[in-house]
Amino acid sequence: MARKLRTDWLLFSATLLLVGLSVLMVYSASAVVAMEKYEQPYMFLGKQVAWAVLGLGLLAGLMRVDYRHYRDPRFIAAAIVTVVLALGLVLVMGREINGATRWFAIGGIGVQPSEAAKLVAIGFTAMWLERNMERVNDLWRGLCPILALLGVFSALIIAQPDLGTTLVLVASAGIVVFASGLHYGFVGGAAVVGAGLFTLLVAWEPYRVRRIFAFLDPWADPQGQGFQIIQSLIAVSTGGVGGRGLMAGVQKMYYLPFPHTDFIYAVVGEELGLVGTTGVLVAFAVIIWRGLSIALRAPDRFGSLLALGITAMVGLQALVNMSVVLGLLPTKGIPLPFVSSGGSSMLVSFVAMGVLLNISQHASART
Repeated sequence: MARKLRTDWLLFSATLLLVGLSVLMVYSASAVVAMEKYEQPYMFLGKQVAWAVLGLGLLAGLMRVDYRHYRDPRFIAAAIVTVVLALGLVLVMGREINGATRWFAIGGIGVQPSEAAKLVAIGFTAMWLERNMERVNDLWRGLCPILALLGVFSALIIAQPDLGTTLVLVASAGIVVFASGLHYGFVGGAAVVGAGLFTLLVAWEPYRVRRIFAFLDPWADPQGQGFQIIQSLIAVSTGGVGGRGLMAGVQKMYYLPFPHTDFIYAVVGEELGLVGTTGVLVAFAVIIWRGLSIALRAPDRFGSLLALGITAMVGLQALVNMSVVLGLLPTKGIPLPFVSSGGSSMLVSFVAMGVLLNISQHASART
């Protein structure tokens, strides 16, 4: 008799909690600005609700699709070609927003292909390593295909420019490779090369250098490069334990840049206080805990590596976003998964959770 499939309800509940919080906080963070600029206070709220409903539909559907279908090389190849074309297209036809060309419009809806690139890179890495596990320490026959794909994706994303997404993409895939038994010699070499490339990329763009100095001493330029960090820290620090109350925040009133997207965690801190920020942190901790548990209990190597990569992607992105808001990392435009306003990030996060929940259904009962 076939074993009855069971869903990881802790993982599912943590995801729903973040989405529910997102709807509340996006409205709170954007209503005043949306009214002032567009005379539509519910504009961003309506979009976020629409993305959430669509994302929940995707999650529900993908929970019922056997994840082993994704190991088909034809599926992976089609996904890679689609992402490469989309990343190339956005550089030619994309809209420039705040000095970056990361989106293009489809039917009036902004699409950011770099979000999908992260998931595709993880899927390819998991599929390739399952088929070539014994070659994981063979540079030419084992690692080169992965490095080539990451190189192509990274080059196209950096050209937008978007260094933060590139780092999350490479780090997520790198964690999957490391967990496959990569020799520490390769790890050390990759760390040295990666540090060198990162330094070069930062030095190549003067605005990145300025961000590093602003991170080290934001008060040296409080009205310029240090403005975002300072306003974010003010928002979080004034929230106290219980916060000012929902809709009662002050920093979102043209002080805090991008309050409903990149800095929504700061709005949570000001309006819901330590209780709210800790709640978000706990929700992501549950997602990481359950994701790692699923990776350990997956019935095959592909499922295990895929679950690990998805968990790393969501966890790293959340960690980077919250660290930026708290002044622990230089300012970088990376959204908070499930919480920040924006369709591409939310839909990719839902797709990732749908796949992870399906893997959990096939995993062993051991917790």
